[in-house]
Amino acid sequence: MTQTPPAMPAPDELFARPFFFCGIGGSGMLPLAQILKGRGSVVEGSDRSHDQGRTPEKFTALEAQGFVLHQQDGSGIVSSDQILVASAAIEDTVPEVQRAKELGCLRLTRAELNSILFNTSGAGLAIAGTSGKSTVTGMLGWILHACGREPTIMNGAVMKNFVSPERPYASAVVGGQTLFVSEVDESDGSIALYKPAVGVLLNVSLDHKSMDELRQLFGDYLSRSRIGVINADDPEALALLPRANDVITFGIDQEKAQIGIVPGTVAEGPVRQAAMVIDRHDGAEYPLRLNLPGRHNLSNALAAIAGAAAAGIPVGKAVEALAGFEGLARRFDIVGTTVAAITVIDDFGHNPEKCAATLRTLKSHPGRVLAFFQPHGYGPLRQMGSELAETFASVLGPEDRTILCDPVYFGGTVDRSEGSERIVRLIEEAGGKADYIPSRKNVADRLTSLARPGDRIVIMGARDDTLSEFAREIFQRLSI
Repeated sequence: MTQTPPAMPAPDELFARPFFFCGIGGSGMLPLAQILKGRGSVVEGSDRSHDQGRTPEKFTALEAQGFVLHQQDGSGIVSSDQILVASAAIEDTVPEVQRAKELGCLRLTRAELNSILFNTSGAGLAIAGTSGKSTVTGMLGWILHACGREPTIMNGAVMKNFVSPERPYASAVVGGQTLFVSEVDESDGSIALYKPAVGVLLNVSLDHKSMDELRQLFGDYLSRSRIGVINADDPEALALLPRANDVITFGIDQEKAQIGIVPGTVAEGPVRQAAMVIDRHDGAEYPLRLNLPGRHNLSNALAAIAGAAAAGIPVGKAVEALAGFEGLARRFDIVGTTVAAITVIDDFGHNPEKCAATLRTLKSHPGRVLAFFQPHGYGPLRQMGSELAETFASVLGPEDRTILCDPVYFGGTVDRSEGSERIVRLIEEAGGKADYIPSRKNVADRLTSLARPGDRIVIMGARDDTLSEFAREIFQRLSI
């Protein structure tokens, strides 16, 4: 007989209970599991990818850290004391969900659990916006760490600065309970759960929701934040400034931005850049060295510097710390450059804005671009396919080429009637060059046959850890 789930306990009681993560290897689940375990909670889990033998090195690393992993057959749910952490979108037919209902277990979504950790910390520093959240979370977390503030960091991406042989998937840092740095998501509306001491807003653009919904969500977010940190270069973000309480603004071009760039000082290369940061509170200038290319990453750096300033870190100290920031896995992650000067890049780009930022960075330097894009689902492709096609067609040139395979699919009841073929057709209709190749093996053959000296091959997509393996495979084949 299915029981009614218990009421939400107080935080101290909640974190004393055992947790079970359904989909523990997911980019949003894994860091939360690491934080809870690092704070002494009992954490077990299951994952469809583990059962299917995908990315075995990830699950081997988790087991080495002491996580107990189960088959996704419900066998890991054994007590009503356990708290099931599962995506809000997960089907009720998943055995863990069914078993948890039978036992009357409390169920939390990833966002609900993260917001409890965030809101019960001494001060929560949130990073919001359509694009750049993971990078700025990593940058801000690194600044606070380098300045001795011992933050806890919850990120959706692996932060290279914190990777070690024992923790190869460092998408979280377990620090103290005074500062909690986290990206917060508007796509499912869960941003409404957070009460930030510092609320960073990077940008507002069309993605999963309408612009009116986004303006409401982000405006409410700023009104709940004690200090709002706003991108003055983004018109939509700047328009929400009246919703904020105390404010720090940042921007590359906006001359009134409080944290900005001295005009004419940007020096950009293919893999790094430098600029002079100005703190317009007192006119002081500081030389920034950043081991990431692209204008969007310069903006991200200003966001992190401004967020750190809101948390009491002097601007000069934040700028200095960023010289040691190593970046994130799968964010313009250079796999390598062959003897023939062919560079392979692994990138998380999956929506129009993220893809455009990566492609513009590539196009700002010489060399042909071969862009492989694996859509991260049939639903997102249906929703933003036209905008994606326009991005690839408009940013890439006549010598460049886009290749799409079928969207990632790990099971479930999603409608698969409309796929990548439509996007390729739209790219071609808009004047771009594109190929639809259903199988990734055939994509690898196509890319290696097309590649010539000086090319940049970028592997793009989300929700599939094997894309990094694919990027390494391409590089190895080209290096023979």
